[in-house]
Amino acid sequence: MASKKSYPLRINPDVLAAVQRWADDDLRSVNAQIEYILRDALVKSGRVKIVQKVVTEVHPQDPEE
Repeated sequence: MASKKSYPLRINPDVLAAVQRWADDDLRSVNAQIEYILRDALVKSGRVKIVQKVVTEVHPQDPEE
């Protein structure tokens, strides 16, 4: 996993307050919410492609259970 870089952000207080409320609703930090919003915008604009691997293991149920 790549390390994250710090980046100072100047943001309008009203916008920050709205992002804070959104982050609270989604149980994220403001930083994580901003990253989520940016990533979503990048994907929707076609600038990046995110690939997520999901591994699901299926085990047969024991007939006696």
